[in-house]
Amino acid sequence: MVVVTGQNKVSATADEAMSSSDAEDDFQEPATPTATQAGQALPLLPQQFPEVVPLNVGGMFFTTRLSTLRRYEDTMLAAMFSGRHYIPTDAEGRYFIDRDGTYFGDILNFLRSGDLPPRERVRSVYKEAQYYSIGPLLDNLEDIQPLKGEKVRQAFLGLMPYYKDHLERIIEIAKLRATQRKARFAKLKVCVFKEEMPITPYECPHFNSLRFERSESETKLFEHHCEVDVSFGPWEAVADVYDLLHCIVSDLSARGIAVDHQCIGVCDKHLVNHYYCKRPIYEFKITWW
Repeated sequence: MVVVTGQNKVSATADEAMSSSDAEDDFQEPATPTATQAGQALPLLPQQFPEVVPLNVGGMFFTTRLSTLRRYEDTMLAAMFSGRHYIPTDAEGRYFIDRDGTYFGDILNFLRSGDLPPRERVRSVYKEAQYYSIGPLLDNLEDIQPLKGEKVRQAFLGLMPYYKDHLERIIEIAKLRATQRKARFAKLKVCVFKEEMPITPYECPHFNSLRFERSESETKLFEHHCEVDVSFGPWEAVADVYDLLHCIVSDLSARGIAVDHQCIGVCDKHLVNHYYCKRPIYEFKITWW
């Protein structure tokens, strides 16, 4: 058998051989760090925290009670300051959390007294609450604006087939056109329509205007794709075309993309007899700088 000591290998004699079980015991990890490991190893004993805890969160300083950080046992903060984990300290002895501290004060205010942030900070505090896994704060924030309204909006957008994919397509087309033309902006044609079937302008249509009452052969007569870059629809909800346009512009703006839009007419593609597609067409102008 070969015993490893440092970097040297020594061959053992036959009568010095050990059983496999003895060999495994011989190579078990030591219970405590060796002298050479001591400088790199973290403390093995539970870390002790003072009753009043000084904090350094991304360079911003806070002071709070240990009981405040442990207010909700299922949170990341409670786990961090449970004593089971090692928390590094800065040069002044403050416990360091490597996270932007801009909204940490709002986190502490909720843990202290249940206070919620003002509306303009709700989204940002929600993101921090997700990071620290503070379930009660997340639940409270989701019940107030603007997150409560966002829930309703997302329920509506859930009816849109490929909504996020279409947003990405708008961005990619606009970027490609602006790059090719070396221009500040790019224009796209976008169709947004609520009804699946085109609406005829005639008062006495030859076909029933309700799609579920049309026969299969009649429906095929109206199937077509408008000549646009991106098409949104159809959907079944009270929310109308203008509501979806608001969602599109808001989501693009949230990504830092400046967008203007205006209706430039309807598709007007001939379908059958005197029927033409009357889906509205919008021109989107994406400005890049």
